Amino acid sequence: MDTFVPGSTATAGWRRWRGRNARLLRLVCVLLVLGVPAAGWASVVSAPRVVGVEGWLELDCPIEVEVAGLREWAKDNDPRRLVPFIDGYPIAGNTPVAIDLQHGRLLFHLAITRESEDTWRQLLGAPEGLERPVTFSVGPEDDSPFDTVYARYNRLPLTVINPAYGYLALAVVLLTLSTLVWLARTTGIIRHPGNGELGPYDLGRFQMAFWFSLVYASYVSIWLVTDAKDTITPSLLALMGISAGTALGEALIDSDRAGASAQEVRALQAEQRALSAAAGTAGGDDGNDTANAARLLEIEARLQELQGAPVHRSRGFLRDLLSDAHGYRFDRFQILAFTLILGVIFLSAVYNGLTMPEFSPTLLGLMGLSSGTYIGFKFPSNR
Repeated sequence: MDTFVPGSTATAGWRRWRGRNARLLRLVCVLLVLGVPAAGWASVVSAPRVVGVEGWLELDCPIEVEVAGLREWAKDNDPRRLVPFIDGYPIAGNTPVAIDLQHGRLLFHLAITRESEDTWRQLLGAPEGLERPVTFSVGPEDDSPFDTVYARYNRLPLTVINPAYGYLALAVVLLTLSTLVWLARTTGIIRHPGNGELGPYDLGRFQMAFWFSLVYASYVSIWLVTDAKDTITPSLLALMGISAGTALGEALIDSDRAGASAQEVRALQAEQRALSAAAGTAGGDDGNDTANAARLLEIEARLQELQGAPVHRSRGFLRDLLSDAHGYRFDRFQILAFTLILGVIFLSAVYNGLTMPEFSPTLLGLMGLSSGTYIGFKFPSNR
Protein backbone atom coordinates (compact mmCIF):
# COMPACT_ATOMS: atom_id res chain seq x y z
CA MET A 1 0.00 0.00 0.00
CA ASP A 2 1.32 3.43 -0.93
CA THR A 3 1.88 5.85 1.89
CA PHE A 4 0.36 9.33 1.67
CA VAL A 5 3.11 11.90 1.87
CA PRO A 6 2.14 15.52 2.63
CA GLY A 7 3.18 17.94 -0.09
CA SER A 8 3.40 15.23 -2.70
CA THR A 9 2.19 15.64 -6.29
CA ALA A 10 -1.04 13.70 -5.54
CA THR A 11 -1.83 16.08 -2.69
CA ALA A 12 -1.40 19.11 -4.93
CA GLY A 13 -3.68 17.58 -7.57
CA TRP A 14 -6.34 16.82 -4.99
CA ARG A 15 -6.27 20.43 -3.81
CA ARG A 16 -6.64 21.75 -7.36
CA TRP A 17 -9.57 19.43 -8.11
CA ARG A 18 -11.27 20.34 -4.81
CA GLY A 19 -10.94 24.04 -5.61
CA ARG A 20 -12.52 23.68 -9.02
CA ASN A 21 -15.42 21.54 -7.72
CA ALA A 22 -15.99 23.09 -4.32
CA ARG A 23 -19.59 24.06 -5.11
CA LEU A 24 -20.42 20.54 -6.32
CA LEU A 25 -18.92 19.03 -3.18
CA ARG A 26 -20.93 21.34 -0.94
CA LEU A 27 -24.14 20.46 -2.81
CA VAL A 28 -23.46 16.73 -2.43
CA CYS A 29 -22.80 17.17 1.27
CA VAL A 30 -26.06 19.14 1.75
CA LEU A 31 -28.08 16.50 -0.09
CA LEU A 32 -26.51 13.74 2.00
CA VAL A 33 -27.26 15.62 5.21
CA LEU A 34 -30.89 16.30 4.20
CA GLY A 35 -31.32 12.67 3.22
CA VAL A 36 -32.59 13.16 -0.34
CA PRO A 37 -33.18 9.67 -1.70
CA ALA A 38 -31.78 8.62 -5.02
CA ALA A 39 -35.26 7.93 -6.40
CA GLY A 40 -36.41 11.47 -5.57
CA TRP A 41 -33.30 12.93 -7.20
CA ALA A 42 -34.02 10.93 -10.33
CA SER A 43 -37.63 12.16 -10.42
CA VAL A 44 -36.49 15.78 -10.20
CA VAL A 45 -34.08 15.33 -13.05
CA SER A 46 -36.66 13.62 -15.29
CA ALA A 47 -39.69 15.92 -14.56
CA PRO A 48 -42.00 15.95 -17.64
CA ARG A 49 -42.05 19.05 -19.82
CA VAL A 50 -44.26 20.05 -22.77
CA VAL A 51 -41.91 20.75 -25.67
CA GLY A 52 -44.15 20.73 -28.76
CA VAL A 53 -47.71 21.04 -30.04
CA GLU A 54 -48.94 20.02 -33.50
CA GLY A 55 -52.34 21.10 -34.80
CA TRP A 56 -54.69 24.03 -34.29
CA LEU A 57 -55.60 25.03 -30.75
CA GLU A 58 -59.32 25.25 -31.50
CA LEU A 59 -62.57 23.70 -30.34
CA ASP A 60 -63.51 20.45 -32.04
CA CYS A 61 -59.98 20.01 -33.41
CA PRO A 62 -57.32 17.40 -32.55
CA ILE A 63 -53.92 18.45 -31.22
CA GLU A 64 -50.82 16.32 -30.65
CA VAL A 65 -48.69 17.26 -27.65
CA GLU A 66 -45.06 16.18 -27.21
CA VAL A 67 -43.98 15.74 -23.59
CA ALA A 68 -40.33 15.13 -22.70
CA GLY A 69 -39.97 12.65 -19.84
CA LEU A 70 -43.49 11.30 -20.22
CA ARG A 71 -42.38 7.68 -20.30
CA GLU A 72 -40.52 7.95 -16.98
CA TRP A 73 -43.39 9.87 -15.39
CA ALA A 74 -45.91 7.24 -16.53
CA LYS A 75 -44.06 4.50 -14.59
CA ASP A 76 -45.56 5.81 -11.33
CA ASN A 77 -48.56 7.77 -12.68
CA ASP A 78 -51.54 7.24 -14.96
CA PRO A 79 -51.24 9.24 -18.23
CA ARG A 80 -54.95 8.69 -18.91
CA ARG A 81 -55.69 11.31 -16.24
CA LEU A 82 -53.86 14.05 -18.14
CA VAL A 83 -55.83 17.01 -19.53
CA PRO A 84 -54.80 20.18 -21.37
CA PHE A 85 -54.15 23.34 -19.36
CA ILE A 86 -54.96 26.57 -21.26
CA ASP A 87 -54.02 29.83 -19.54
CA GLY A 88 -53.73 27.81 -16.34
CA TYR A 89 -57.29 26.41 -16.57
CA PRO A 90 -57.62 22.61 -16.64
CA ILE A 91 -59.92 21.52 -19.48
CA ALA A 92 -61.85 18.90 -17.51
CA GLY A 93 -63.12 15.87 -19.37
CA ASN A 94 -60.63 16.30 -22.26
CA THR A 95 -58.46 13.26 -21.50
CA PRO A 96 -56.14 11.82 -24.20
CA VAL A 97 -57.75 9.88 -27.03
CA ALA A 98 -54.37 8.28 -27.83
CA ILE A 99 -51.11 7.86 -25.85
CA ASP A 100 -47.67 7.09 -27.29
CA LEU A 101 -45.30 6.62 -24.35
CA GLN A 102 -42.47 5.44 -26.60
CA HIS A 103 -42.23 8.84 -28.28
CA GLY A 104 -43.78 10.89 -25.47
CA ARG A 105 -46.84 12.01 -27.42
CA LEU A 106 -50.46 12.62 -26.39
CA LEU A 107 -53.41 13.16 -28.73
CA PHE A 108 -56.30 15.33 -27.47
CA HIS A 109 -59.58 16.29 -29.13
CA LEU A 110 -60.64 19.64 -27.69
CA ALA A 111 -64.36 19.72 -26.94
CA ILE A 112 -66.82 21.35 -24.56
CA THR A 113 -67.95 18.89 -21.91
CA ARG A 114 -70.33 19.39 -19.04
CA GLU A 115 -67.37 19.75 -16.67
CA SER A 116 -65.45 22.22 -18.88
CA GLU A 117 -68.35 24.42 -20.04
CA ASP A 118 -67.60 27.27 -17.63
CA THR A 119 -63.86 27.06 -18.38
CA TRP A 120 -64.41 27.46 -22.11
CA ARG A 121 -66.62 30.48 -21.47
CA GLN A 122 -63.78 32.05 -19.50
CA LEU A 123 -61.34 31.35 -22.31
CA LEU A 124 -63.52 32.30 -25.29
CA GLY A 125 -65.77 34.98 -23.80
CA ALA A 126 -65.28 38.72 -24.49
CA PRO A 127 -63.23 38.09 -27.66
CA GLU A 128 -61.15 40.90 -29.14
CA GLY A 129 -60.44 39.13 -32.41
CA LEU A 130 -60.49 35.78 -34.16
CA GLU A 131 -57.57 34.51 -32.03
CA ARG A 132 -56.29 34.92 -28.48
CA PRO A 133 -52.72 34.17 -27.26
CA VAL A 134 -52.68 31.67 -24.38
CA THR A 135 -50.24 29.58 -22.37
CA PHE A 136 -50.48 25.83 -22.85
CA SER A 137 -49.46 22.72 -20.94
CA VAL A 138 -50.84 19.38 -19.80
CA GLY A 139 -51.09 17.79 -16.41
CA PRO A 140 -53.31 15.80 -14.05
CA GLU A 141 -56.74 17.37 -13.78
CA ASP A 142 -56.51 17.66 -9.98
CA ASP A 143 -52.84 18.70 -9.84
CA SER A 144 -50.44 21.30 -11.20
CA PRO A 145 -49.60 21.35 -14.94
CA PHE A 146 -46.25 20.22 -16.30
CA ASP A 147 -43.49 22.64 -17.10
CA THR A 148 -43.89 23.95 -20.66
CA VAL A 149 -42.13 25.91 -23.36
CA TYR A 150 -45.46 27.63 -24.16
CA ALA A 151 -45.37 29.90 -21.14
CA ARG A 152 -45.86 33.61 -20.65
CA TYR A 153 -43.44 34.81 -23.33
CA ASN A 154 -44.11 32.04 -25.87
CA ARG A 155 -47.87 31.76 -26.10
CA LEU A 156 -49.92 29.77 -28.59
CA PRO A 157 -52.83 31.27 -30.60
CA LEU A 158 -56.21 29.94 -29.44
CA THR A 159 -58.71 30.20 -32.29
CA VAL A 160 -61.92 31.82 -31.03
CA ILE A 161 -63.74 31.88 -34.38
CA ASN A 162 -62.68 29.98 -37.46
CA PRO A 163 -61.91 32.68 -40.06
CA ALA A 164 -63.63 30.89 -42.96
CA TYR A 165 -66.92 30.34 -41.11
CA GLY A 166 -66.59 33.66 -39.27
CA TYR A 167 -66.40 35.84 -42.36
CA LEU A 168 -69.16 33.89 -44.09
CA ALA A 169 -71.49 34.17 -41.09
CA LEU A 170 -70.64 37.86 -40.68
CA ALA A 171 -71.59 38.50 -44.30
CA VAL A 172 -74.92 36.66 -43.88
CA VAL A 173 -75.81 38.48 -40.64
CA LEU A 174 -74.87 41.89 -42.04
CA LEU A 175 -76.84 41.24 -45.22
CA THR A 176 -79.91 40.14 -43.26
CA LEU A 177 -79.89 43.04 -40.81
CA SER A 178 -79.04 45.57 -43.51
CA THR A 179 -82.01 44.33 -45.54
CA LEU A 180 -84.23 44.71 -42.47
CA VAL A 181 -83.06 48.31 -41.93
CA TRP A 182 -83.62 49.13 -45.61
CA LEU A 183 -87.12 47.64 -45.54
CA ALA A 184 -87.92 49.54 -42.33
CA ARG A 185 -86.96 52.82 -44.00
CA THR A 186 -88.59 52.28 -47.38
CA THR A 187 -91.60 50.02 -46.71
CA GLY A 188 -94.29 49.51 -44.11
CA ILE A 189 -92.66 46.44 -42.52
CA ILE A 190 -92.56 48.09 -39.06
CA ARG A 191 -94.95 50.98 -39.73
CA HIS A 192 -98.64 51.59 -39.26
CA PRO A 193 -100.49 50.51 -42.40
CA GLY A 194 -101.39 53.35 -44.77
CA ASN A 195 -103.34 53.73 -47.98
CA GLY A 196 -100.35 53.35 -50.26
CA GLU A 197 -98.33 55.80 -48.15
CA LEU A 198 -95.54 55.25 -45.61
CA GLY A 199 -97.21 55.65 -42.25
CA PRO A 200 -95.50 56.38 -38.91
CA TYR A 201 -93.25 53.83 -37.26
CA ASP A 202 -95.10 51.40 -35.01
CA LEU A 203 -93.76 50.76 -31.49
CA GLY A 204 -95.00 47.16 -31.26
CA ARG A 205 -93.54 46.18 -34.63
CA PHE A 206 -90.26 47.95 -33.79
CA GLN A 207 -90.02 45.91 -30.57
CA MET A 208 -90.46 42.68 -32.55
CA ALA A 209 -87.78 43.71 -35.04
CA PHE A 210 -85.44 44.75 -32.20
CA TRP A 211 -85.55 41.38 -30.42
CA PHE A 212 -85.37 39.47 -33.68
CA SER A 213 -82.15 41.27 -34.62
CA LEU A 214 -80.51 40.66 -31.23
CA VAL A 215 -81.46 36.99 -31.02
CA TYR A 216 -80.53 36.31 -34.65
CA ALA A 217 -77.05 37.85 -34.41
CA SER A 218 -76.36 36.37 -30.95
CA TYR A 219 -77.44 32.87 -31.93
CA VAL A 220 -75.09 32.86 -34.91
CA SER A 221 -72.21 34.28 -32.81
CA ILE A 222 -72.56 31.68 -30.05
CA TRP A 223 -72.73 28.90 -32.63
CA LEU A 224 -69.56 30.14 -34.34
CA VAL A 225 -67.58 30.14 -31.09
CA THR A 226 -68.94 27.12 -29.20
CA ASP A 227 -70.71 25.08 -31.90
CA ALA A 228 -73.76 25.04 -29.59
CA LYS A 229 -77.13 24.99 -31.33
CA ASP A 230 -79.59 24.82 -28.41
CA THR A 231 -79.01 28.23 -26.85
CA ILE A 232 -82.48 29.82 -26.81
CA THR A 233 -83.63 30.02 -23.17
CA PRO A 234 -87.27 29.69 -22.01
CA SER A 235 -87.26 33.22 -20.58
CA LEU A 236 -86.10 34.58 -23.92
CA LEU A 237 -89.01 32.84 -25.63
CA ALA A 238 -91.32 34.45 -23.08
CA LEU A 239 -89.81 37.87 -23.76
CA MET A 240 -90.21 37.47 -27.50
CA GLY A 241 -93.78 36.30 -26.87
CA ILE A 242 -94.47 39.52 -24.93
CA SER A 243 -93.17 41.65 -27.79
CA ALA A 244 -95.17 39.64 -30.32
CA GLY A 245 -98.28 39.95 -28.15
CA THR A 246 -97.79 43.70 -27.94
CA ALA A 247 -97.62 44.04 -31.71
CA LEU A 248 -100.56 41.68 -32.18
CA GLY A 249 -102.74 43.51 -29.66
CA GLU A 250 -101.91 46.82 -31.28
CA ALA A 251 -102.78 45.43 -34.71
CA LEU A 252 -106.11 44.08 -33.44
CA ILE A 253 -107.06 47.45 -31.97
CA ASP A 254 -106.15 49.23 -35.20
CA SER A 255 -108.08 46.62 -37.16
CA ASP A 256 -111.17 47.16 -34.98
CA ARG A 257 -110.90 50.88 -35.58
CA ALA A 258 -110.63 50.35 -39.33
CA GLY A 259 -113.57 47.93 -39.23
CA ALA A 260 -115.71 50.39 -37.32
CA SER A 261 -114.91 53.10 -39.85
CA ALA A 262 -115.80 50.81 -42.75
CA GLN A 263 -119.07 49.84 -41.07
CA GLU A 264 -119.91 53.50 -40.58
CA VAL A 265 -119.16 54.23 -44.24
CA ARG A 266 -121.50 51.43 -45.37
CA ALA A 267 -124.29 52.66 -43.09
CA LEU A 268 -123.93 56.25 -44.30
CA GLN A 269 -123.90 55.17 -47.93
CA ALA A 270 -127.10 53.17 -47.43
CA GLU A 271 -128.77 56.15 -45.75
CA GLN A 272 -127.56 58.41 -48.56
CA ARG A 273 -129.13 56.17 -51.18
CA ALA A 274 -132.42 56.06 -49.29
CA LEU A 275 -132.55 59.84 -48.88
CA SER A 276 -131.66 60.42 -52.51
CA ALA A 277 -134.46 58.08 -53.59
CA ALA A 278 -136.91 59.87 -51.31
CA ALA A 279 -135.85 63.28 -52.62
CA GLY A 280 -136.52 62.16 -56.18
CA THR A 281 -140.09 61.08 -55.40
CA ALA A 282 -142.68 63.65 -56.59
CA GLY A 283 -145.25 65.15 -54.21
CA GLY A 284 -143.08 65.05 -51.17
CA ASP A 285 -143.47 67.36 -48.17
CA ASP A 286 -141.40 70.55 -48.48
CA GLY A 287 -140.36 70.33 -44.82
CA ASN A 288 -139.19 66.77 -45.20
CA ASP A 289 -137.37 67.62 -48.40
CA THR A 290 -135.47 70.38 -46.61
CA ALA A 291 -134.54 68.08 -43.74
CA ASN A 292 -133.48 65.33 -46.15
CA ALA A 293 -131.33 67.76 -48.11
CA ALA A 294 -129.63 68.95 -44.92
CA ARG A 295 -129.03 65.35 -43.84
CA LEU A 296 -127.58 64.52 -47.25
CA LEU A 297 -125.11 67.35 -46.86
CA GLU A 298 -124.08 66.02 -43.44
CA ILE A 299 -123.65 62.50 -44.83
CA GLU A 300 -121.54 63.70 -47.74
CA ALA A 301 -119.32 65.69 -45.39
CA ARG A 302 -118.87 62.71 -43.08
CA LEU A 303 -118.14 60.33 -45.97
CA GLN A 304 -115.58 62.74 -47.33
CA GLU A 305 -114.00 62.88 -43.88
CA LEU A 306 -113.87 59.10 -43.53
CA GLN A 307 -112.84 58.21 -47.07
CA GLY A 308 -110.66 61.15 -47.88
CA ALA A 309 -108.98 61.67 -44.50
CA PRO A 310 -105.30 62.47 -44.88
CA VAL A 311 -102.95 59.56 -44.10
CA HIS A 312 -100.72 60.06 -41.06
CA ARG A 313 -97.13 60.36 -42.22
CA SER A 314 -93.94 59.72 -40.28
CA ARG A 315 -92.68 62.67 -38.25
CA GLY A 316 -89.34 61.03 -37.46
CA PHE A 317 -88.37 57.64 -36.04
CA LEU A 318 -88.13 58.55 -32.33
CA ARG A 319 -91.13 60.86 -32.40
CA ASP A 320 -93.27 58.18 -34.06
CA LEU A 321 -92.37 55.67 -31.34
CA LEU A 322 -92.98 58.00 -28.41
CA SER A 323 -96.10 59.89 -29.54
CA ASP A 324 -99.50 59.45 -31.15
CA ALA A 325 -102.15 61.85 -32.47
CA HIS A 326 -102.50 63.32 -28.96
CA GLY A 327 -98.76 63.96 -28.39
CA TYR A 328 -96.00 62.26 -26.40
CA ARG A 329 -97.10 59.41 -24.11
CA PHE A 330 -95.36 58.08 -21.01
CA ASP A 331 -96.59 54.52 -21.62
CA ARG A 332 -94.72 54.53 -24.92
CA PHE A 333 -91.58 55.95 -23.30
CA GLN A 334 -91.73 53.28 -20.58
CA ILE A 335 -91.93 50.30 -22.90
CA LEU A 336 -89.18 51.67 -25.16
CA ALA A 337 -86.87 52.33 -22.18
CA PHE A 338 -87.30 48.80 -20.78
CA THR A 339 -86.79 47.28 -24.23
CA LEU A 340 -83.49 49.11 -24.75
CA ILE A 341 -82.02 48.36 -21.29
CA LEU A 342 -82.91 44.67 -21.55
CA GLY A 343 -81.21 44.67 -24.95
CA VAL A 344 -78.00 46.01 -23.36
CA ILE A 345 -78.13 43.31 -20.65
CA PHE A 346 -78.76 40.70 -23.33
CA LEU A 347 -75.76 41.74 -25.45
CA SER A 348 -73.48 41.88 -22.38
CA ALA A 349 -74.38 38.30 -21.40
CA VAL A 350 -73.82 37.02 -24.92
CA TYR A 351 -70.48 38.81 -25.37
CA ASN A 352 -68.95 37.96 -22.00
CA GLY A 353 -70.49 34.58 -21.24
CA LEU A 354 -71.36 33.19 -24.70
CA THR A 355 -74.85 32.35 -23.50
CA MET A 356 -78.35 33.70 -23.84
CA PRO A 357 -79.39 35.35 -20.54
CA GLU A 358 -82.05 33.85 -18.31
CA PHE A 359 -84.42 36.67 -17.29
CA SER A 360 -86.22 36.34 -13.97
CA PRO A 361 -90.02 35.97 -13.80
CA THR A 362 -90.18 39.33 -12.00
CA LEU A 363 -88.38 41.08 -14.86
CA LEU A 364 -90.60 39.38 -17.44
CA GLY A 365 -93.64 40.42 -15.41
CA LEU A 366 -92.43 44.02 -15.42
CA MET A 367 -92.00 43.91 -19.19
CA GLY A 368 -95.47 42.40 -19.57
CA LEU A 369 -96.95 45.09 -17.34
CA SER A 370 -95.38 47.81 -19.50
CA SER A 371 -96.76 46.22 -22.65
CA GLY A 372 -100.20 45.81 -21.11
CA THR A 373 -100.24 49.46 -20.05
CA TYR A 374 -99.30 50.51 -23.56
CA ILE A 375 -102.07 48.38 -25.12
CA GLY A 376 -104.58 49.62 -22.54
CA PHE A 377 -103.93 53.26 -23.39
CA LYS A 378 -104.58 52.58 -27.07
CA PHE A 379 -108.28 51.83 -26.49
CA PRO A 380 -109.33 55.35 -25.43
CA SER A 381 -106.85 56.82 -27.91
CA ASN A 382 -108.52 55.01 -30.81
CA ARG A 383 -112.01 55.88 -29.62
